[in-house]
Amino acid sequence: MIKAHQMIEASGFGTGQVFWSMLWFFLFFIWIWMLIVVFGDIFRSDDLGGWSKALWTIFIIILPYLGVFVYLIARGSKMGAHAAAEAQQRDAQFRQYVQTVTSDSGGGAAAEIARLDDLRKQGVLTDAEFQAAKAKALS
Repeated sequence: MIKAHQMIEASGFGTGQVFWSMLWFFLFFIWIWMLIVVFGDIFRSDDLGGWSKALWTIFIIILPYLGVFVYLIARGSKMGAHAAAEAQQRDAQFRQYVQTVTSDSGGGAAAEIARLDDLRKQGVLTDAEFQAAKAKALS
């Protein structure tokens, strides 16, 4: 049987070549990630006008390495501010969603007890049913 290290040696790849191949592969994907982050920040920025966005995009497409590094130097601090603002906005939306889902018909326990009291006064609920539903609403 042929072992794995024999196959690597037979293919002409040594340990150093495998290391460098993995390093270049890793750097390539970091580069793709950087491009996605920078383009996302360009088009998400409210403080950049349309022409500025177009010029940054052209600069990054024509001179990709220089363009990305200049963008990171020129607007790197704003990238963090944009990310923080977006995270706060998403958190506020999530909290608002949770509040709307957890509140019972917008009024919470007090509104539920008032509704149950009306049902009791109309004779739909007995006192025992009212007390059980009230305990459930308060829990």
